[in-house]
Amino acid sequence: MDVLSDVLRSIHLSGSMLFLVDAVAPWVSWAPRAEVFRPAVLPASQHLVSYHIIIRGQCWAGLRDAPPERFAEGDILVVPHGDAYFLANPPDAEITYGTDEAVSFFRRMAAGELPTVVAQCGSGSEPTQFICGFLGCQMRPFNPVLAALPPMIHLRATTPQNQRMRHLVDFALCELREPSPGGRGVLLRLAELMFIEVVRACVEDVDDSRTGWLAGLRDPLIARALHLLHQAPARRWTLESLAEQAGASRSVLAEHFGRIVGQPPMHYLMEWRMQLASRLLAEPGSKVVAVAAAVGYDSESAFSRAFKKLVGVSPARWRQRGEA
Repeated sequence: MDVLSDVLRSIHLSGSMLFLVDAVAPWVSWAPRAEVFRPAVLPASQHLVSYHIIIRGQCWAGLRDAPPERFAEGDILVVPHGDAYFLANPPDAEITYGTDEAVSFFRRMAAGELPTVVAQCGSGSEPTQFICGFLGCQMRPFNPVLAALPPMIHLRATTPQNQRMRHLVDFALCELREPSPGGRGVLLRLAELMFIEVVRACVEDVDDSRTGWLAGLRDPLIARALHLLHQAPARRWTLESLAEQAGASRSVLAEHFGRIVGQPPMHYLMEWRMQLASRLLAEPGSKVVAVAAAVGYDSESAFSRAFKKLVGVSPARWRQRGEA
């Protein structure tokens, strides 16, 4: 079982838009909080993630009201949690935050009404080119990938894992610069693939001192435990049976899993079961009792209590929302 693929499949990644900015200094590009424009570009998703890849030149980027960082050619900016942010050259360029204008731009870009190459021409001569990618995903009831990421990620071009991105970038640039039939669908899939590659790079870049779900994927004991839980989430797991199959004592697994991942193994299993249940409940004709059994609950009432405790609404209510 590939745990990362299992989670990414469950949270319904969906490309929203991918475009290229061709800028000449001085210039500023900014985005408001994702929740401001998400309903206009991808209303079916609960959340929007953005990332930017510097193709040529340099710029400075950061979260709104935070000091900017310098981004060089090949560097990648990721804003996982939907914070407002900016890119600029020079770093002290004046930013005019016009939310209505930004929402209108993103709405038209997502609808395919604007060209896939956007020009921002200043009065200088220093060029910068960067790819902008936006995609939707589900946040509730449980998204361990986003929960493990910081508010802003700066992946440098010198990172060895970053080299795989070049093939996707070259493909994207061809589609962006030379539009052809079916190109919009290709770009949306590329938006998803490029973000997945970013997450893979984050996993591989985790060092031994880090904690969190991504760090757990790199830890041999926790990786075995996660593999077992994701392979058979409906099994009647206990801490003892999980520890035995993972090759550790009960106390060692509990301490290690809690310290690295930040929660006990059985609590993680409960949250993951609820994530799986949320997907099953969204399927046409789903029955709460069948979903309960599919995620390891013998009792519909016990499943309903656990689901409502984590999600805040009953399984039946969640299903109705999905149908709506």
